Amino acid sequence: MKIEFAPINIPLRRRIQTFAVFQWVFIFLFLAQCCLAVFVFLIFTSYWYIAAVYTVWLYLDWETPNQGGRRSEWVRNWTIWSYFRDYFPIHLEKTTDLDPQYNYLFGFHPHGVLVAGAFENFCSEATGFRKLFPGLTSYLCVLPFWFKIPFYRDYIMCAGLVSSVKSSVSHILSRKGGGNVAVIVIGGAEESLDARPGALTLRILNRKGFIKLAIKRGAHLVPVFSFGENEVFNQVNNPKGSFLRTMQERLQKIMGFALPLFHARGIFQYSFGLLPYRKPIYTIVGKPIIVQQNHTPSNQEIEALHRKYIEALNKLFEEHKAQYGIPERGHLFFS
Repeated sequence: MKIEFAPINIPLRRRIQTFAVFQWVFIFLFLAQCCLAVFVFLIFTSYWYIAAVYTVWLYLDWETPNQGGRRSEWVRNWTIWSYFRDYFPIHLEKTTDLDPQYNYLFGFHPHGVLVAGAFENFCSEATGFRKLFPGLTSYLCVLPFWFKIPFYRDYIMCAGLVSSVKSSVSHILSRKGGGNVAVIVIGGAEESLDARPGALTLRILNRKGFIKLAIKRGAHLVPVFSFGENEVFNQVNNPKGSFLRTMQERLQKIMGFALPLFHARGIFQYSFGLLPYRKPIYTIVGKPIIVQQNHTPSNQEIEALHRKYIEALNKLFEEHKAQYGIPERGHLFFS
C-alpha cells in the first residue's frame, strides 16, 4: 500500500484542528481505560486514600447521571471544540424555531461510528446551539456503562452527557417550565455496525421506547438528520451473516456497545489510521411533532406516533438531501 504523507507546510490552524480531533478520538476510545487504570493504580500505592475518598464520592454521586448530570459551561465553551468543528467542518442548522416553554426529545440519525455530529452540536457551544435555540438546554444521552468508570464519568458529564436509561431521560423531559432537550441516538450501537460512506439504513422500526416516553411526558418529538455522519470513517466489510458481523453482534449483546472495525487517516499521513476524514457534517434539526401527554398510552397511540415520526424524518431527509450531496435516487432504508 502506498502511503500518502501530509505536506510539511500545513498551516498551524489545521494542525491544531487535527490535534483537537485526535484528543476527541482518544476520549472516545482510550480515556476510559486510562481513568480506570489510574484508579486501580492508586489503590496499590501510598496514594490509596485518594481512591478511597473517590469511592465514597462515587457512591454518593451514583445517581447524578440519571438526574440531569453535572454540566460545565466552561468545558462546553473550550476553544478546542471550535477547532474540532472546523476540522470537518460541522454545521448545525434549524428548520424552525422551538418554543422554550416545552421540553423536547430529539431523535438523532444516523449513529455513524463515533457520533461526531451529535457530540459537537449538543455537547459544546461551538456550533451555536444556544444561539439557534435560545432558552433550550441540550443533554446527549449515552450508554449508562460509561458512567460507571471512575473519573471518566465526571469528565463526560461536564459536556452535558447523561445516561440513556429510561429514568434519566424521563427526568429531563419531566422538568417543569420546559426548555430541556434530551438527545437520543435512536439507532444505537447496533446501527454503528452499518456506518460507512454511502450508508442510508436506519434502525428504527423496532425502536418505540422513545415514542412511549415522549407521550408519557408530553415532550414534543423532533427528528434530526446529520448529513455526512457516515462519510467520515470507513469500516471493514461486515455483511449480515458474516463471521465478523456475527461476532460483533454477540459482543454488542454481551457488553451493551458495538465494536465497529473502522479506519480512516492518521495524524501525519492520509492512508490509514483512526482519525476521521475531513468531510463536512450538516446536522439538520427538523420541525417538532406536537405530542399530547398521556400517562397510559395505548399500543395504537404509540404505533400511530411512531409512523408519524418516521414520515417526518423521511420528509426531512428528502427535502435536504440534494443540498448535501445525496443523489436523487438515494433514499432512506428503515430496518
